[in-house]
Amino acid sequence: MRPAERADELRQLIRHHEERYYVHDAPEISDAEFDAHMRELQALEREHPELVEPDSPTQRVGGRPAEGFASVAHLTPMLSLENAYSEDELREFHARICRGLGLPEGEPLAYVAELKIDGLSIALTYEHGRLIRGVTRGDGVVGEEVTHNVRVIRSIPLRLRGDAPERVEIRGEVYLPRAAFDRMNQEREAAGEPPFANPRNAAAGAIRTLDSNAVAKRGLRAYTYQLVFPPDSGPLPKSHTALLESLAAWGCPVESHWRHCDGIDALMAFVHEWQEARRALQFDTDGVVIKLDELALREKLGTTAKFPRWAVAYKFPTEQAHTRLIRIDVNVGRTGAVTPFAVLEPVRIGGTTVQMATLHNEMEVERRDIRPGDLVIIEKGGEIIPKVIGPVIDDEHDARPKWTMPKQCPGCESALVKPEDEVIWRCENASCPARIRRGLLHFASRRAMNIEGLGESLVDQLVTAGLVRDYADLYRLSVDQLAALDRMGKKSAANLVAEVENSKSADLWRLLHGIGIRHVGEGGAKALAAGFGSITALRRAAVEALEAVEDVGPVVARSVRSFLDEPSNVDMLDRLADAGLKAEAPESATVRAGTLPLAGRTYVITGTLTSMSREEAAEAIVRLGGKVSSSVSKKTSGVIVGADAGTKLDKARALGVEELDEAKFQALIRGL
Repeated sequence: MRPAERADELRQLIRHHEERYYVHDAPEISDAEFDAHMRELQALEREHPELVEPDSPTQRVGGRPAEGFASVAHLTPMLSLENAYSEDELREFHARICRGLGLPEGEPLAYVAELKIDGLSIALTYEHGRLIRGVTRGDGVVGEEVTHNVRVIRSIPLRLRGDAPERVEIRGEVYLPRAAFDRMNQEREAAGEPPFANPRNAAAGAIRTLDSNAVAKRGLRAYTYQLVFPPDSGPLPKSHTALLESLAAWGCPVESHWRHCDGIDALMAFVHEWQEARRALQFDTDGVVIKLDELALREKLGTTAKFPRWAVAYKFPTEQAHTRLIRIDVNVGRTGAVTPFAVLEPVRIGGTTVQMATLHNEMEVERRDIRPGDLVIIEKGGEIIPKVIGPVIDDEHDARPKWTMPKQCPGCESALVKPEDEVIWRCENASCPARIRRGLLHFASRRAMNIEGLGESLVDQLVTAGLVRDYADLYRLSVDQLAALDRMGKKSAANLVAEVENSKSADLWRLLHGIGIRHVGEGGAKALAAGFGSITALRRAAVEALEAVEDVGPVVARSVRSFLDEPSNVDMLDRLADAGLKAEAPESATVRAGTLPLAGRTYVITGTLTSMSREEAAEAIVRLGGKVSSSVSKKTSGVIVGADAGTKLDKARALGVEELDEAKFQALIRGL
């Protein structure tokens, strides 16, 4: 047989056995036989480099670590799913669909039920059958390209087989099997590293690792469940059942336990069956995804801003477990809030190993009479955050000493204070290392200064070494200082310095959001930036002037003024300015009030826009001098109305406020 023919035969053979092993968990040959086929193909491709193809099984691992992740817009938004927690809520979902379709509520509609995979959403693009791109969900509109890492996941085909369309986006979930998760944590503990909390976090961390060789060792797998076709794609599947069958026919991994269900009773039977049967699965699942089967009916129902109306995630009942409370520690947040949390004997609950749980505040600990040493009931609230429900009272409970809130901050030993009208104790030392650590992570986050690469481990080193005491110190760091830290080379150090330098041009609202003024969230930061235009103007503003800004109330105004009156904060802002931070709002409505076309006008946005996100629409209004409010009043100049507008539109009509549909809004901002 000619080398080209043998190489092609081996590629098809290896793809077949990869699918049998990684997709169906039903291997047909031994590992030794599989490895022999792979070695033969590798030898052929070494001897005949012209035979190497991008989708060859030998090309899964790219040895060169990626430099970073580019942002990629999804073909259509990757929406979330609305949740149902009971049979009544699931029946109401069915009734809502019937009403939306104009059908009797007892209509036995066809659904598809699939187990909800507890992993990381991914979008895979194939052209001419070949995998060309893998992108994370991100914010649902834009994700991160992780193609190099997706290629090493053995259950994801590099080439589709059969009559796959010329171009298609396939969506699914990347997950870590329980066995791989347990093995990974054993290896981490043996190496003195902290274990991962749950398989989902481990999968998410793995897919965003820059070195694809390291990703390949994690043992990630994937299931696919959705197709997104570009416009003018020709004939499309008519049902979700046909869609899943097509995916399987193309060699894509499809979780095998999905079921076509006629009517709500069949759905409930599936849910009850898997509530207990899921324990035997090799992956974690916290519920069942239920979708209307007929795609034409889905199209008729449409979506809201966040959810498709034709699908719901039924979440299994919250799980509880008993474990021993070892001790109660406190956590210091970036604004100085000091809150207790429980340190527990490890217990598995809801598919994760829980070692810590929230206790909310001192009063909750006292009210529930939770004492170190107690056997306590742990619950996963909403399947996400574990919390302590209370103690299991035994004969020794009353003999155990009650826990008392520490009087000093564990981060800096400053005296803790509790304002009269609050239940939370606070550390008011702005230089507290614990506060600084949390504050730096927030300052560098995407919705603040967007400094890529400033993670928890690095922040801890910077604060411990005394290199960073506040935000301004970040802008004094050198490549040599960073390169001397653990796990930081010259290249990583240079990349971080460049990221910090780039952040100097960030908009004013990002800085105001990032520096952590109490009660000032993203919306408040944008309102202040639009209202004053610069840090200089904001620093001069009295409380009355701050309150006069729309969406800034008395509490926020007093908090801002208090922050700006603190000498250490003034010094930090001065040093940020000296470092070159712009600290101005682009085309500020204050600075150019007489020249910007929307100056003095206030708009409210309601519903879902198709040509841009609501955030982009708000930025366009502010850029033209206008303001954006979250509520409609007599002072509102106009309401931009998207699909599925809510009560804000009703109020606007009652007040006679001008309505602008998306076309009119586009004409407004383009014509000015």
